[in-house]
Amino acid sequence: SGMMDDPPAASSNTKRFPAGIGSMPWVQSLKKYVGSGAGLGSEALMELETKRILLDGYKEQQQRTLQKGTIPSFYKRKPSEGSIGAKVQHLARFRFLKKQAEMLLNADDLDALWVCLRENCVIDDSTGTEKMNYEDFCHIASLCNDQIGPKCRRFFSPSNFMKFEKDEYGRIAILPFYLYVMRTVSLTQARIDMSELDEDGDGLLQPPEMEAYIRGLFPNLAQLRDIPVPFLSMYCRIAARKFSFFCDPHRRGKLCIKKILLSNCLAELMELHRENEEEVSEGEHTENWFSLGSAQRICDVFLALDKDMNGTLSKQELQDYADGTYTTIFIERVFDEHVRRGKGGGGKAREMDFDSFLDFVLSLENRDTPEGLTYLFRCLDLQNRGFLSTGDVHTLFRDVHKKWIEGGNYDLCIDDVKDEIWDMVKPKDPLKVTLADLLACRQGGTVASMLVDVRGFWAHDNRENLLQDEEETEEEE
Repeated sequence: SGMMDDPPAASSNTKRFPAGIGSMPWVQSLKKYVGSGAGLGSEALMELETKRILLDGYKEQQQRTLQKGTIPSFYKRKPSEGSIGAKVQHLARFRFLKKQAEMLLNADDLDALWVCLRENCVIDDSTGTEKMNYEDFCHIASLCNDQIGPKCRRFFSPSNFMKFEKDEYGRIAILPFYLYVMRTVSLTQARIDMSELDEDGDGLLQPPEMEAYIRGLFPNLAQLRDIPVPFLSMYCRIAARKFSFFCDPHRRGKLCIKKILLSNCLAELMELHRENEEEVSEGEHTENWFSLGSAQRICDVFLALDKDMNGTLSKQELQDYADGTYTTIFIERVFDEHVRRGKGGGGKAREMDFDSFLDFVLSLENRDTPEGLTYLFRCLDLQNRGFLSTGDVHTLFRDVHKKWIEGGNYDLCIDDVKDEIWDMVKPKDPLKVTLADLLACRQGGTVASMLVDVRGFWAHDNRENLLQDEEETEEEE
C-alpha cells in the first residue's frame, strides 16, 4: 500500500508549484549542499579551494586598480630563463609541436593518397584530365581514412572541394587537389620546424634562428648537399638576409614566422630540391638568390670592390659596383639612408658592411617589388619629404645625363625625360610623385632605374629593340 501512496504525493506536489518552479527548492538545496563541500572528495575540494583563491586574488587586484584609477595591465612579463614557468612553457610547446607533427602526412601517406586518387577518378574525354566529382571525392575520403588514417580527413572537407575550379559537370582535377595537400603539409612542417627554433615562443625568429633553419634544410635540398664546409656559414648569412629584407622591412631584428611562410622567398629556396642540376637552366642559377652560384657571385663582387680589404666598402669602392653605371648622387644617398654611422663617428668611419651591401644588392635586383622600391625611394627622396618634385628629378637625372653623354650617346633634353616619367607614373598630385604613385603605376622599378643607373636608362630607351631581339631569340629556340 505504501507503493500505491507515492504517486498521489507526487501529484499533490506538482499541483502546489506551477510548471518550471516546482524544482527550484530542490536545486537551491543541492547548490547549498555542493557549495558547502559536504560529501565531496579531496580532489573536488582542492579544485573548489583553488577556484576560490584565484577569484579572491582577481577581485583584490581589480579593487586596487579601481582605487588607483589606473589602466589595467595588458602586458605580462615573460618568465625568466631557467625558472619553473619557463620550463613549463618549453615543455608545453614541445608537446604541442610533437602532436602537430604526428598529425602530418608523411611521404608514404602522400604516395598512397596519389594512388587512391588515380584509381578512383574519371578521365575527361575531351582533355584527358583526371577528375573527380563530389561523390568520388567522398568515396576517396573514405578509402583514405581506411588506408592512411584519420589524419587525412581534414583535406576532404566540403569547403576544400569548393576551393577548386569545377567543369560543367561539377568535377575538379585531381592534380591541383594533390598539390594543395602537398603544399599544406610542406608549409605546416616548415612552421613546426621554425617554431622549434623559436626559443621564446613569440612567433618571431631572430636572424641566427633563421640561419639555423636554413642550415637544417641542407639534407633536403639536393643542390646544397655538397656545399663547401668553409662557405656554409657565409651562405646561411646571405640566404637569411633575403628573408630579413622582405619579412622584416623595418629592420626590427625579428622575422614573423607567418610572413616567412607566405613570402615568395621560401618557395624560391625550396626550388633547390631538384636532384639534377641539368634540370635547372643557367639563367635560373643566377636569378635564384638561394642558389650556390648566386651566393658565390655576391661574395666575389664584394671582395672585388673591397680594395683595402678591411671588410667594409667606402663610397668610392661602392661606386665601382656594376662597372660604375650608378650615379654618384645615388651612392651618396644610399650611405645617407641605409648605412649606419660607425661608433667613432665622422665620415671616415662610415662604411658599408656586408649585411648593408646585401640589402643594397637585393633592392636593385628586386626593384619592382614594394620592398625594393621602398628602399630605393628613400634614396630618391633627396629632402626626405615623402615625394619627388620636378626639381628632385632634374637633380637626380643630371648625373645620368652626364654618364649618358660620356658614353657617346645622342644628346637629350632633361625636361623631355621628366615629362615621360610623369606620363608613366600619372601621379595623383601633378606636382609630386609619391611612393604610392610609383607602386600603383607598376613601372616604379623602371622609373627608379632611369634616375640612378645609366644602363637602366639605356634599357628603357632601347626597350623596343630589346623586345624585338627577345622575340627573335624565342622563335629560333
